[in-house]
Amino acid sequence: MKLSGEGLNRFFGPLEARIMEIVWEEEDEVSIKKVLALLHEELSVNTIMTVLNRLTEKGHLVKTSSGKGRNKASTFRAVQRKEQFIEEQTRHVTEGLVQEYGQMVVNHFFDAFEQTDPELMRLMEERIRQWKRDKDEV
Repeated sequence: MKLSGEGLNRFFGPLEARIMEIVWEEEDEVSIKKVLALLHEELSVNTIMTVLNRLTEKGHLVKTSSGKGRNKASTFRAVQRKEQFIEEQTRHVTEGLVQEYGQMVVNHFFDAFEQTDPELMRLMEERIRQWKRDKDEV
């Protein structure tokens, strides 16, 4: 994860992020040529193939190949939906920060909630009330 990045660029390089967006938007298997066409950039087929294979090695895509030799074609699909990916990544980051820095993280979360969106503070209060109710019921 890159703390200085925004959006998907926190988790991927810039080209990886754009390619993942394409794969997620298509919701079906995509070929290297289709990704290249949808990027609307002058990149080589080899560059796109390399990034797609790298995303496959990292476990974000599944690759399916058919044919042999010059007739070999590969398609790629996402392992999980974009929403699932973001949910998993934010949970992993949050749990790691809390485990490692505990009280500081709680303090910084509250400060950030208050500064960015007071509605988040209300949501946190409701979650704490629900947690207390659930705990009292046990």
